[in-house]
Amino acid sequence: MFELPPIPTWDGLHPLIVHFPIALLLVAPLFIVLALLVGRHSTLFMTSALVLMVLGTAASYVAVSTGEAAGKLADRTPEVNQVLQHHEQLAERTRLTFTVLTIVFAGLLAGPAVLKRPLARVPATVLTLLFLGVYGAGAIVLANTAHNGGRLVHELGVRSLMPPAPIPVASADLDD
Repeated sequence: MFELPPIPTWDGLHPLIVHFPIALLLVAPLFIVLALLVGRHSTLFMTSALVLMVLGTAASYVAVSTGEAAGKLADRTPEVNQVLQHHEQLAERTRLTFTVLTIVFAGLLAGPAVLKRPLARVPATVLTLLFLGVYGAGAIVLANTAHNGGRLVHELGVRSLMPPAPIPVASADLDD
């Protein structure tokens, strides 16, 4: 019989949630680069990048919240405390960085339409390249956040507390 695994509590969701902002926010700039390379459908790629950024930024809020809950339950040693504190600071910085980047990018996309003054190709390209440079700095903060989370798990052995899965009952046992 098909059964869904148990849904973890909020503090146990962090390992499941944390990969979404990482993936979404690191893929978004690829769509911006594609928009620069393909002139005809650039609006579609830029809009896709914005959607990925909005979803990734929203997921970063959930990841920070579940991470804070999970961090309260972690077994603590001085080394775990040090890495966990650094990871938490980086996570909050990542969340703030991508919140600002997402708002700025939305402004870059919507600004010309709202002002009814489309940017010429060269200034639009220069602004987009400058944005990608700043985004790259944000991606480094994100990568460092992920690295410190990985250190907690793989180097220091910090684990999420997940409820045990129920033991499946064989269908033959139900006939008795």
